[in-house]
Amino acid sequence: MLYLIPTPLGNLKDITLRSLELLQQVDVILCEDTRTSSKLLNHYQIQKPVSPYHQHNEHKIVPHIVEQLVAGKTMALITDAGTPGISDPAFLLVRECIKHNVKVACLPGATAFVPALVNSGIPANRFVFEGFLPLKKGRQTMMKQLAGEERTMVFYESPMRLVKTLEEFVVYFGAGRACSVSRELTKLFEENKRGSLREVCDHFKAKTVKGEIVIVVAGKAE
Repeated sequence: MLYLIPTPLGNLKDITLRSLELLQQVDVILCEDTRTSSKLLNHYQIQKPVSPYHQHNEHKIVPHIVEQLVAGKTMALITDAGTPGISDPAFLLVRECIKHNVKVACLPGATAFVPALVNSGIPANRFVFEGFLPLKKGRQTMMKQLAGEERTMVFYESPMRLVKTLEEFVVYFGAGRACSVSRELTKLFEENKRGSLREVCDHFKAKTVKGEIVIVVAGKAE
């Protein structure tokens, strides 16, 4: 069986009791980065074999992992933070498990865009999750398409590209569109900046930006 287990965004207490129990029970823990995951596992005194599973090796090792699961091993897949499969590797492995009749269970838990969306003050009854935008090819086309989106939009972005992306949103969506940027969620220096796209953009232009980032943008008015 394969368990997809969400891990804390920052605060190590944000993990469920069931998740900890299963991490203690499985035969192998697949980690996006074994060095990052070791902090969580060591904190809870979980001593299980770990194996790297990330976007650079998943195509190569998925058949081997599925082979072990079919043979009877039980594994857990965790990422550096949040729920596997949400802008992190998991899809290929899950698809192959289903093809080979391996049971898959995804536990509820931390996902960065949920608290960012809920605390944004922007309608959350209808939204679309876009994750990371294309860096080059297709980026302009997607911006034009999203300019007409009426649902609230949620994006992930890196610190180094945040201001550039906000500036592009100003151009394509309009400077007055409501926006919220959340970074370092659950951590000591958590920040949630709300306002118009122009106000939020100017705020981050004037400071050094660090941490994982979620951008929430209001949809086009109907």
